[in-house]
Amino acid sequence: MLTLLDLFSGCGGLTLGSEKAGFTTQLAVDIDPILSSSFGENFPTVPFLQADVASLTAGRLKALLPNGVDGIVGGPPCQGFSGMGRGLADDPRRSLLGEFFRIVSTVNPTFFLMENVPGLVFPNNRPILEAAIKSLGNKWEVVGPVILDASDFGAPTKRRRVFVFGFDKQRMRVPALEDLIRSDAPRTNVQDAIRDLATALPVAGETDLWTYGEHPLISSYAEQLRSSSGVFTGHHLTEHKTTTLERFSLVPQGGVDPVGKYKRLSWEGLSPTLRAGTGSDRGSYQAVRPLHPVKDRVITPRECARLQGFPDDFIFHPTVWHSCRMIGNSVSPLIAEGLLRNIRKFLTTPSGTVKRPTQNQTTPLVEA
Repeated sequence: MLTLLDLFSGCGGLTLGSEKAGFTTQLAVDIDPILSSSFGENFPTVPFLQADVASLTAGRLKALLPNGVDGIVGGPPCQGFSGMGRGLADDPRRSLLGEFFRIVSTVNPTFFLMENVPGLVFPNNRPILEAAIKSLGNKWEVVGPVILDASDFGAPTKRRRVFVFGFDKQRMRVPALEDLIRSDAPRTNVQDAIRDLATALPVAGETDLWTYGEHPLISSYAEQLRSSSGVFTGHHLTEHKTTTLERFSLVPQGGVDPVGKYKRLSWEGLSPTLRAGTGSDRGSYQAVRPLHPVKDRVITPRECARLQGFPDDFIFHPTVWHSCRMIGNSVSPLIAEGLLRNIRKFLTTPSGTVKRPTQNQTTPLVEA
């Protein structure tokens, strides 16, 4: 069994991707009670800790993970490095990047995978990343940073993110970059992702429960994400004002509403990156959701989830705003699965048996 520590887990995009890649999460950690509120419903067997990662001392980590873990994954909060946001130099969330690498040094896994926004490698932010990597010491072989797009791993969205891989070169053969980022996932588009949801019907007597309607064309992508129970949540249709509907009706596929800056999705294209907006501590700004390709409304949280690669039985927050924050903040499960499957090949034998260090069956934590 290959085990992981999942830092800054949010609702569990990396958790889901790693599970599908054959890893077992020993512990997930996130401080935000809203963004992680549905984690236990989606991953009932994964231990979850609501905490600031800065509070995870060596002693606390040893108590939580007595046998260590094979890998650490996580996407430290990206807003402090985002080229779209303010990216303030004094944003306290910027320090959490260093906390990720501190915990790597403390827990001493065989590998790590870190995700963040492309702004992390901008000239004003790059020194922070380089200092964090340097803090690991010489035992680690770091591959990256490299900017990857979720659309190259089967997601119907244009979502570019920075990934950094690290490997304990004393315990394993370090993969080449081309082996780590290889993907044979088929290309998908917006039509593949959400077309079948157009005929969804509300379940009578339920406030947020939907069932699939009859649809003649269901893509293989959608088929894999549809709920086996036949019902799902998170498909509330936004009711817009009449004047807004009139504006939306004039926006062609691929076009942009000149007033609200809503971009209409194109059936044959990719979704733009779905943004998260902010919580109440940062002004409660709601990110602009794209318009449906043919309906004069913004897309629903469930349609957002399909575009990000989440299955229909994945549960988000009961409110539209927080559901979209969860989805926009998450790592696409599809790119997470693809990258971790690639890493897994170097951690197991051809027969699938887990490789272990010759001297220890577990990965010891480094005492403070």
